[in-house]
Amino acid sequence: MPPPDLAAGLRARLIGVVRRTFNDQDKGEKPVQRSDDALFPRGSVTWRVHGDVTTMMVGGVASLLLQMLHPAVLAGVWDHSAFRKDMLGRLRRTARFIAETTYAERSIAEASIAKVREVHERVAGTLPDGTPYRADDPELLAWVHVTEMWSFLSAWQRYGVPITRAEEDIYFAETARTAEALGTDPIPRSKAEAEALIAAMRPQLVVDARTRAVARFVLEHP
Repeated sequence: MPPPDLAAGLRARLIGVVRRTFNDQDKGEKPVQRSDDALFPRGSVTWRVHGDVTTMMVGGVASLLLQMLHPAVLAGVWDHSAFRKDMLGRLRRTARFIAETTYAERSIAEASIAKVREVHERVAGTLPDGTPYRADDPELLAWVHVTEMWSFLSAWQRYGVPITRAEEDIYFAETARTAEALGTDPIPRSKAEAEALIAAMRPQLVVDARTRAVARFVLEHP
């Protein structure tokens, strides 16, 4: 265990690197400014959990790996995303969406949600077995949402300052607001509901060659 001063210094340096990485300076991007008119109020559990860049990085990678276990979610990314050519760009867009919908002024958050919904409306295809899929399918959105919130919260509980079980339930209840705006259904509004949703989705999850390929790519391109 490093001395407290050294650990604090390393953490501050890591935060600086992450902020520079996730804000495209060539495009003039700056960190999202925290607003008193955000979708979530100051002091909310969501502000606390989403406010630590290191735990959000850990949770973000974990959620991506979980999401890819669903064949339709994997197909949407594989067929329509440029992640293999622009992994950093995809991570930046996802991180900025979370930041804007958590902290930015309400109109910015709502515009970000509307943009994602517009993208989802254009993403559709067919699985290898002939089953059609759409990115705006409420059930697929539910899997993406629950894996993200579950992973962000788990990373916070492991590497941040742990919160109580009651606060965990509040976190899921708060973040349901964004899920609802995206057209998600069902939406977990407590930790127990999140656990039940993950259990219900397990029979649909698959590990195949494409899943392994995405996992290798993500883990080899941190």
